[in-house]
Amino acid sequence: MAQYLILIYENEADYESADQSVYQEVMDAHNRFAEQVGERLLGGNALQPTQTATTIRGDVVTDGPFVETKEVLGGYYLIEAKDLDEALAIGKLCPARFGGVEVRPVMVFE
Repeated sequence: MAQYLILIYENEADYESADQSVYQEVMDAHNRFAEQVGERLLGGNALQPTQTATTIRGDVVTDGPFVETKEVLGGYYLIEAKDLDEALAIGKLCPARFGGVEVRPVMVFE
């Protein structure tokens, strides 16, 4: 089995204007996703908003994300799948109400 990272990219502004019911719907969707994926789900986390990010390039440290985009990385899941097709099938189950997901294989060093 190979490991894949499901990266969740969404528009943070949509969450800023959302009410509590939207947050509950999103959490319910993520809980359903975890149930659907089962043991293939190895881990995952939500990330704090981009204004909490700090970027390092060489010796220069700056507050905030290093690029301005509409959709930002808001969280991730680490999954195990037999191949990319299975990883993509799992990725399609991942909720991203205000954006989309990216599925990438984890690099293995031997």
